[in-house]
Amino acid sequence: MADQDEDLVDIDPHNPGDGTLPTFRWRQAGPGLATRRQLREMGLRPGGQEPVARIECCGGRRFAWLYRIDLALPKRVPSLAQELALDRAMAARSTCPACDRRYHHCLPLRTLGTCLECHDGTPADPSTYITPYGRPSLAA
Repeated sequence: MADQDEDLVDIDPHNPGDGTLPTFRWRQAGPGLATRRQLREMGLRPGGQEPVARIECCGGRRFAWLYRIDLALPKRVPSLAQELALDRAMAARSTCPACDRRYHHCLPLRTLGTCLECHDGTPADPSTYITPYGRPSLAA
């Protein structure tokens, strides 16, 4: 009887001991699990926890890690210095060096070097940019 007990293995489908994670199909993950994007929508972050499962879609070609919601931590609030650094970085990507307009989207500075209006004369919608130093745009 003791020999038979040694051969028995306790298997938990939600925490397999062989190192593999349980895999769910699209929209079949259990309650209490969420992807990073879903956690972000809830105002949470994984908080250093390892993924506990994965969810697959597109026939297994795409997947996302799933995290436990009860172990997630609140998102951190950036300091004013961090927000200023992020704003400066985005300003560098969205400001035309020729006309100093700051657009609401990133410009193709690596390929064109300027905004489309400066590059080939394509008129830009005045609602898509901010004029330098708060001056009104020439189109208005």
